[in-house]
Amino acid sequence: MDWDKLRIFHAVADAGSLTHAGDALHLSQSAVSRQIRALEESLNTTLFHRHARGLILTEQGELLFDATRAMTKRLEAAEARIRDSVEEVFGELRVTTTTGFGSLWLAKRLPKLYAQHPDIKIDLMLEEQVLDLPMREADVAIRMKEPSQADLIRRRLMSVKMRLYTVQPYLDQYGTPETLDDLTSHRLICQNTRSTQVNAGARLAQELLAQNVPSVLTVNSYFGVLQAVLNGLGIGILPDYVTEDHPQLIRVMPETESNEVPVYLAYPEELRHSKRIAAFRDFVTAEISDSQHRLRVAHNP
Repeated sequence: MDWDKLRIFHAVADAGSLTHAGDALHLSQSAVSRQIRALEESLNTTLFHRHARGLILTEQGELLFDATRAMTKRLEAAEARIRDSVEEVFGELRVTTTTGFGSLWLAKRLPKLYAQHPDIKIDLMLEEQVLDLPMREADVAIRMKEPSQADLIRRRLMSVKMRLYTVQPYLDQYGTPETLDDLTSHRLICQNTRSTQVNAGARLAQELLAQNVPSVLTVNSYFGVLQAVLNGLGIGILPDYVTEDHPQLIRVMPETESNEVPVYLAYPEELRHSKRIAAFRDFVTAEISDSQHRLRVAHNP
C-alpha cells in the first residue's frame, strides 16, 4: 500500500469528509477523492459508504483506520523521541501511578507543568497494576515501592504514611476517639482490604477492622475515601499527602498509623537523556520539596 494514500485515507477517516480532509492536507477535494478511489481499487474493497452528510467507514475501512491510527501514534512517538535530542520539551509522555496519588496529588499540580512546557502531552494512566517500563507500557512511573525491574533509573521522592483523618462537624457530633477501643462507637472509612493497594494501607485497615467497628464504609479508591470523610461520614484511613490540599482534615488517634511507604520515580535507562522525562522529574521533585517545606513551616511556625 502506498504510504501517501494511507496518509490521505487516515485524514479522510478522521474528518469524515473529503472537503475537511482536503483542507487539512492542503489538497483539492477532487485530488483527495482520486487517492481514496485508487486505494480502494488497489485493495479491491470499499472503504467508505458515501451519503449526503459525509462518509462512514465500512467494516474494511474500520480495520484499515485502526492500523493507520496505530501507525500515526507510533510516528508521533518517534517524532517526539527524535525531538528529545534538541533543547525543547515536546510530545507525549505516558505517566503511570496509583489512582490515589494520581487523582489526589499529581493531577491538580499538572497546570504548573503545562505552564512551563505547553507543548508536552501527558497520558496519565492511573491504576494499581505495575506496568512494564522496559517493555514501554509507560515512559515513567511513580510507585509506592522500590521498583524491582532491571534497567530502570529510580529516584526516591518521599515517604508516605496512612493515618486517620476526619472533619470537625463529625467530631462535634460523635466525639473524638482516643484509643482503638473508642472506634466501636465510630464509623470507619477505608479501602476494601481486598482491593489492590499498598500493603501498609491494607494492613492498617485490617488491624482497625479487627476492633469490631460496627459501622464501616469501604471504597476501592482513596479518592472515594476522601470524599466521604470531607462530607462528615466518618473517620478515614488516608495517605498523609492529602493534608496539604485539604486543611480541614483533622488527624485523630495520632499514635495509630501505617508503616512508612517509600515513593519512587522510575523510568527506563534508554530514556536517560529524554527532555520530557527530565522536565517531569524536575517538576515532581520541586513540587514535593515545596510541599514538604510548607508542611514543616505549618507545623513549626
